[in-house]
Amino acid sequence: MSKFLETIKERAKADKKTIILPESMDRRTYEAAEKALKEDIANIIIIGTPQEIEEYGRGFDISGAVVIDPNTYEKTEEYINLFVELRKAKGLTYEEAKATALGDYMYYACLMVKAGDADGVVSGACHSTANTLRPSLQIIKTKPGVKLVSAFFLMVVPDCEYGADGAFVFADSGLEQNPDPEKLAAIAECSAESFELLVQKEPVVAMLSHSTKGSAKHADVTKVVEATRICKADNPNLKVDGELQLDAAIVPSVGASKAPGSPVAGHANVLVFPDLDAGNIGYKLVQRLAKAEAYGPVTQGIAKPINDLSRGCSADDIVGVIAITCVQAQ
Repeated sequence: MSKFLETIKERAKADKKTIILPESMDRRTYEAAEKALKEDIANIIIIGTPQEIEEYGRGFDISGAVVIDPNTYEKTEEYINLFVELRKAKGLTYEEAKATALGDYMYYACLMVKAGDADGVVSGACHSTANTLRPSLQIIKTKPGVKLVSAFFLMVVPDCEYGADGAFVFADSGLEQNPDPEKLAAIAECSAESFELLVQKEPVVAMLSHSTKGSAKHADVTKVVEATRICKADNPNLKVDGELQLDAAIVPSVGASKAPGSPVAGHANVLVFPDLDAGNIGYKLVQRLAKAEAYGPVTQGIAKPINDLSRGCSADDIVGVIAITCVQAQ
């Protein structure tokens, strides 16, 4: 386990939060719950029927977890009414709310968080990002003052001299398909805050492109230049620069030659990709070829921490995201 993850787990233990795992139909959920409880990093709630728990949880010790069956839980009625209240402007009926809450545990989990009965949710091992985020946006909604919800991966690269001792935030690598300059600037701002919260070091933000400081001319480059301008104007104290190629962003010698005088070039630890294709390909390349730890997609901008998992995740990955969710909830 990396030093980074050890620190996150220690921080989670210091102020324990209650995290819901709604995917009771996936064995990784139980393995992760068992580990998280053993390490004492969070209070765990698993949502499922006795049949689901019996079938999928066999062989795992989850005796320390709270298991909630929505069909029989005493607060279910309260949650359904809350759902109707939140969505009445959209015409949601009681019958529809009940069918959705009982039929989709992610909706139920978000209602529990909204009602104040838990601090965060980790889901997505066997569901798409849309299935994880749609309920959270409908029920928990965005943080006040945040322009959009985005997603990042926290990358920890072994034996790496770049970034913050090999720790980086890669954004957006999970959600926002093709952000315009305003959205790209908002992603940069949120990612800097997330880096500071989780890594506890000063964020240094590079707005990435295939061009450095005008070396190429294209509408895609112009978008990044404009995003950098907006981000600097909105965050005068943030170290942010662009457009920068990846090597100019993280390698000091390349940064010095390609972008002399830049406060960011050669020292970046927050990498903002121009679109989801680049961000997603980038994190998977580093994860697979550099054998980096990749935690995420961690969402930012939702009023409470609701985190998605990659469907290829392991139980240990889930435990890491549970710890990160706890720290976000603190």
